[in-house]
Amino acid sequence: MNLKVRVVSILVYGVLSAAIAAAPAAAAAPATPPAAAAAPDAPPAELKTLDQEVQSLKKDVIDLNKDLFVLQEELLFPANTQVALYISMDVGTFFALDSVTVKIDNKEVKNYLYTAREADALLKGGVQQIYLGNLKVGKHELVAFFTGKGPVERAYKRGATISFDKGVGAKYLELKITDRVPKHQPEFMIKDWE
Repeated sequence: MNLKVRVVSILVYGVLSAAIAAAPAAAAAPATPPAAAAAPDAPPAELKTLDQEVQSLKKDVIDLNKDLFVLQEELLFPANTQVALYISMDVGTFFALDSVTVKIDNKEVKNYLYTAREADALLKGGVQQIYLGNLKVGKHELVAFFTGKGPVERAYKRGATISFDKGVGAKYLELKITDRVPKHQPEFMIKDWE
């Protein structure tokens, strides 16, 4: 983050220096001819070029910010230790999701409270990345607790567990909430994407 602040301050300093250098040159220029004075709405050419430079610098800062974000993701979550956890819902007749709590190796890594809008997005087929983190190679256990309203609008809390091996490379897991129609109950699964 400090690198980003320094880069932006350098760019802003450059723009201000250019503006200050342009101001004395504009003041030293001869008075405007009467034809130019007749059109007061037309900006001077120096301001146009300065505005173009500022727009160009803004675009460069945005591109730099995007590159820094990608670099930060690669440094914080290298592919060989990365574990990503997604959540999805199918149908949702027997369960209305309120929150999810995720534990990996008995350590709580995520607790997420859903708004009605987010839950509706999941019901419409959306998939949300709920957790992204690092795990060392080896055996791990993931436990997910789902809280919401079950059949007949009663409070409902259920859990799902999976033991998985984290090898070299990224690991992707999906928390799936589906309806079990014959039993009129929701079903909670954790799918390991290999």
